[in-house]
Amino acid sequence: MVLAMAAFAIEDMLIKSAAQTTSLGQILALFGLGGMLVFMLLAWRKGQKILHPAILTAPILIRAVCEVTGRFTFALAITLTPLSSASAILQATPLIAMIGAALLFGEHVGIKRWIAVLVGFIGVLMIIRPGLAGFEANSLFAVIATLGFAGRDLATRAAPPVLSNMQLGVYGFFVLIPAGIAIQLYQNEPAQLNTTASLQIIGAIIFGVAAYNALTIAMRAGDVSVIAPFRYTRLLFALALGIFIFGETPDTMTLLGSLLVVVSGVYTLNQTRKKVTSRVVNSEA
Repeated sequence: MVLAMAAFAIEDMLIKSAAQTTSLGQILALFGLGGMLVFMLLAWRKGQKILHPAILTAPILIRAVCEVTGRFTFALAITLTPLSSASAILQATPLIAMIGAALLFGEHVGIKRWIAVLVGFIGVLMIIRPGLAGFEANSLFAVIATLGFAGRDLATRAAPPVLSNMQLGVYGFFVLIPAGIAIQLYQNEPAQLNTTASLQIIGAIIFGVAAYNALTIAMRAGDVSVIAPFRYTRLLFALALGIFIFGETPDTMTLLGSLLVVVSGVYTLNQTRKKVTSRVVNSEA
């Protein structure tokens, strides 16, 4: 899990760097193409069909929309705002997914977890600071990204079980290609891609796929209740990369807000673990 989070942070850093000379639409399309090809090869190795009838089901289509929304808006966020603050806001995704699970799947959420969600959102507000002098409107792109990624996670949960992680990876990256092309056409910018940007995009693809695979291994092989909190190490890596690569200097309010988001998320995961453990004990009894 820690390896996956480190790779995701490096992927974000490379995309942010490439965006300094290349349009986001072009980056998104190339990133989608590279990721799709890698997952196609992985799926073929396992003898899995690329075009499965289940891709036309509602959860997969919703997942595609959420994937594009999350990817594009987070790319905007890390391009227009500090990597550290955008990554901190993104840590609220599990909290939003929990709310979605309660509303859509009828999962019971106790008062303690609702309070934790409120604390997490207070942390996000501390980072964004709406109405204050330090308000950064572009940070709202990171907020939209959390909604997109939370929607993707919920749609993945509702996806037909006949689809493997590799197949979902193919479809998830594929939808970025037409989305990136559409954004490129809308921006009406000339397609420019120098050697440095090309290597950065290739690196983002490699680290993105490696992160996805490491995350999958962690979630399938480990005790989820134990390893899930280590998702928040992504923020530590993002802070380090932001400071040492981009010269960012997060202020006290941003650091305190980040701390609230992480603490609320870890507490929520811990409460969920206790609830699941209690269910197992009661069922065995």
